[in-house]
Amino acid sequence: MTRPFHWTAVLPLLLLARCRDVDERPNFLVVVVDDLRFDDVGAYGHPFARTPHIDRIAREGALFRNAFATTPLCSPSRANILTGLYTHNHGILDNTNRSARSHELVTFPRRLHDAGYETAFLGKWHMGNDETRRPGFDYWVSMKGQGEAIDPVLHENGKSEQVDGYVTDLLTDRAVQFLSTEREKPFVLFLAHKALHPNIVQHDDGSTTDIGEGGFIPADRHRGLYVDDEIPRRPSYGAPPVGKPALERAIEGLPPLGPATVTGDETIRDRLRMLMAVDESLGRILQTLESLGTLDETVVVVTSDHGYFYGEHGLSDERRLAYEETLRIPLLVRFPPRVARGSVVDPMALTIDLAPTFLELGGVEPGALDAVDGRSLVPLLTGKPDEWRRSFLVEYESDTVFPRIVNMGYRAVRTERYKYIRYLELPGMDELYDLETDPYEMKNVVASPDYEDIGVELLRLLDD
Repeated sequence: MTRPFHWTAVLPLLLLARCRDVDERPNFLVVVVDDLRFDDVGAYGHPFARTPHIDRIAREGALFRNAFATTPLCSPSRANILTGLYTHNHGILDNTNRSARSHELVTFPRRLHDAGYETAFLGKWHMGNDETRRPGFDYWVSMKGQGEAIDPVLHENGKSEQVDGYVTDLLTDRAVQFLSTEREKPFVLFLAHKALHPNIVQHDDGSTTDIGEGGFIPADRHRGLYVDDEIPRRPSYGAPPVGKPALERAIEGLPPLGPATVTGDETIRDRLRMLMAVDESLGRILQTLESLGTLDETVVVVTSDHGYFYGEHGLSDERRLAYEETLRIPLLVRFPPRVARGSVVDPMALTIDLAPTFLELGGVEPGALDAVDGRSLVPLLTGKPDEWRRSFLVEYESDTVFPRIVNMGYRAVRTERYKYIRYLELPGMDELYDLETDPYEMKNVVASPDYEDIGVELLRLLDD
């Protein structure tokens, strides 16, 4: 007797076969904000900055309390993030024209592209003035050098055109368009905002010139924000750098560091106003992902290339130095399948850790992870950390752009408690800080007998 055919018996097998064909790897949205201090964000305790969408990532994901840039300078730090390599290994040493070298970088989007991801880069590449597409990106929108805040020239998939509007909004329009495109592959979207950088043009030698209005330019709709809000100040604000011989040097044509050289309140307000547009951008993108039903399938990361001085030690735009205000960065990660809501991560995370993290989450074979200096943050995100780092290297090569910091190339080591800065061209001007007793780095104890053994140990660690 012929038995009747039952679809119910076959359906589970068909569904299983279909599931095997579906790419279940996560998407990646990486938002890098230029020059954003960690404490500019509401989730990190800022008293009045309006960052509700960035704060949402912290509320629904993980906030890293000790995240750092390994080179606090735009171009090298972007290469740190993209490659997982220290600066001395990837070769983007400064902000001069490194266009040719940047075409050769093996970036995490390039690795993921080779593994089947659809990839997009939008914004400020900033490793030279060449705005053309780099390897491993399907969709490319970039700007020449620093780009412009208002009516920028965008190089979009091989065509350069001036586009009317505010650069943050224009990049967001294109991000939403990319996300809304129907696709069968998982995606990587790397959005590198021009904000919070001033409106300047960068020359091949790394020097810069103000263009247009100059300074920090918020969107018109945000110009009236924060006018009555008092700017928070750290104890080192306006303090002359006593005991810091490298900063105490007399520089021809420049006043000594102190109250006369701090970052002005209105400059800080304009930076926070620019951040408002970045936060709105993130809100639009999150809303797009929610409407597509892919938000919880997407690893969302918000971070910065490095911080900025608001007058600490009298410093303003000399953001290359190894103090906490420029080393510390925000790092927020949302990915519900692997990251618990409201997680707070204390171990030290670095810019060079992001690439190996994304490669692991994207299922790239371990061989691709072997060539990086950073470590995957997945154990920290999932609450199962192995033995973790207790120190890291900070490095900066001398340049000739900012007179204040000429010949101030350095190597530094930061541990959980101490920081040692060794200036490569300024013998006898090293600095040592006990961050437990002196979190604002006001007292250089390198010559103190009480710290002699610590200094020897840190120099040995730095050489290692």
